[in-house]
Amino acid sequence: MRKTYLLGSILLFSISLSILSGQGCKNNTGRAVQNSGFVFKEKLSDYGFFKNKLKDLDPNEGVLHYDISTALFTDYAVKDRFIVLPKGTAMKYTKEGALDFPDSTIIVKNFAYTNVSHEKIMIETRLLVKDPTDKNWKVMNYLWNKEQTEAVKHITGAKIPITLLDNDGNKLLTNYQVPNTNDCKRCHIKNDVLIPIGPKARNLNITVAGQSINQLKAWVAKGVLKGLPDTGAVAVLPNSFDAKHYSLDQRARAYLDINCAHCHTKGGDAYNTGLFLEYEQTNPNHLGIRKAPVSAGGGAGGLDYDIIPGDATHSILAYRMNSTEPGTAMPELARTLPHKEGIKLIRDWINNLK
Repeated sequence: MRKTYLLGSILLFSISLSILSGQGCKNNTGRAVQNSGFVFKEKLSDYGFFKNKLKDLDPNEGVLHYDISTALFTDYAVKDRFIVLPKGTAMKYTKEGALDFPDSTIIVKNFAYTNVSHEKIMIETRLLVKDPTDKNWKVMNYLWNKEQTEAVKHITGAKIPITLLDNDGNKLLTNYQVPNTNDCKRCHIKNDVLIPIGPKARNLNITVAGQSINQLKAWVAKGVLKGLPDTGAVAVLPNSFDAKHYSLDQRARAYLDINCAHCHTKGGDAYNTGLFLEYEQTNPNHLGIRKAPVSAGGGAGGLDYDIIPGDATHSILAYRMNSTEPGTAMPELARTLPHKEGIKLIRDWINNLK
């Protein structure tokens, strides 16, 4: 066994990176999985990210809680996000507006739902780790037990029947889909390299509710972010549901960026479609305006164009967002329910296009 990497301070940094040589780790079925480099621990509690009750997600010193301006929709899930940096290291802001994370960084994303008693029920926790041996990101899921006391490593995915409340308090029943690790890779792959999706500088460039200072500036003050220019010079991804501060076009484009553009971009999983939905995209054809689909097949619902300006009803994009049928629904992963607020936003945007 090669060198062990210790992350964090005394409370948190009992986390270790065990590096294997010619061995495999075991998945939840007990079978060996070849995985040189970082070895994922069996239980979430083994990492020491949180103090007190695990389900409270109360971060230990050195675990950065963060929020983003616009989030990917996942069946009205309640999400908590954290970044764990190795002790004495910092993220770096690049001239391209990205964040460069140091080796051994762990990004933690927890998924929960609100039940009919208005209680927060944990479902899964996903870890994204920058392996110091090959500089590549690796992913693992942890499934919470019914007692809500622990989350255990789970590779193969799962379908979990849940009854949840949506944003308006409506009761919904669904089989929540915990992705397998290959599903996670599909969304996180760009140019054959696994990358984070949510924690980009422009999506972090916000003042979090309850705080008085911009999130990025707060990290600079803590010494965990280097190279940041004046925050006014950093791009901002609009909040998709903040109509007070952003236009309909800005909000809709931000929604498509975070929910769709990780696949619908050059080098992404849906590159062959020719539909590119990044916030910066300006080519009308790439955005799908009067563009015929190239690979939708029966998923297009007999419609002719991805987007028909002024006509959301006959636009494939809106049609597929409103579907939950396999082969038709878009996004095709990460949700089993239609996002009514997001669908309304995109329909309004299409109907207002000229």
